[in-house]
Amino acid sequence: MTARLEVVPSPDGGTLLTPARLVGDPLFAEALRQAALHMVAMHDAAPRIVRYTASLRKWLLTQAILALHFERLTDPSRPELTAAKLIDFIAANSVASKNTAAAHLAEMRNYRLLLDAEQGSNRRIRPLIVSDVAEGLIRQWFEGHLSSLDMLDEGTRLAQSQTQPVLMHHALPRATRRLIADRAWCDPPESIAAFVSTESGSNILHDLVARLPMGALSDQRIWVGPLKLSEITSRYIISRTHAQRVFARAGDLGALGWENPGSRGPLWISRGLVDDYRHWQAVKFAALDEAFAWATWQTK
Repeated sequence: MTARLEVVPSPDGGTLLTPARLVGDPLFAEALRQAALHMVAMHDAAPRIVRYTASLRKWLLTQAILALHFERLTDPSRPELTAAKLIDFIAANSVASKNTAAAHLAEMRNYRLLLDAEQGSNRRIRPLIVSDVAEGLIRQWFEGHLSSLDMLDEGTRLAQSQTQPVLMHHALPRATRRLIADRAWCDPPESIAAFVSTESGSNILHDLVARLPMGALSDQRIWVGPLKLSEITSRYIISRTHAQRVFARAGDLGALGWENPGSRGPLWISRGLVDDYRHWQAVKFAALDEAFAWATWQTK
């Protein structure tokens, strides 16, 4: 059983942002849209690297690797990051199979997102470290989320992180462990799972959210403008068959559809999909808010 994390006060004496408080905040919709735009831009800048977080399972695996690396970085008494350590952690938390974890780690090493450490306590174990490229990308992701949180309460999280980069090293592992233990994050609603359980599906979902209009939304269909499947396949480097399968599943759930047959014309997204996305993302943003507050206190 995973230990329950203690709740810490916000550094400014305020109240931490719970999922319910986030969903009820009228500014959260725009903060989420900005976060989605940020994540799509990150993909466009480095599509073959960002795909390592482009499904929920890959996101969990990559975040677990980063958590173990940063925990060792901030506390040298912790074990070094190794394949065995990662696989044990993944198996213990039911994130993925051992074979899936090993394959994901090997692929990250192949793209040099993970490197062999120069020295280790036991040379036979081959400890690993996160490359500067990988750390730079996760910092972009982390600080993009801090920026969205700051929109909600005029906070200074982003400025603090930029002034004290070590805050991410403390906060990210805590948020990751909390999310891995939270079924509300790992087992999203069916409308969300239709995307995030597939290759590049998380990217596609963020892309759709980034297209939402600002302001009040319809209670039924929300029109987001023309969208061709060829745009999706080209942007996210996936086959047309795969894209059709993702959109067909979402369509069967009533989550989206086109005005005209054959995936032509303007696309609409259901209000149900938008609400499911907001509730699901609120779990992540609440975890990051709590972890950042704890890291700020921890590094004083």
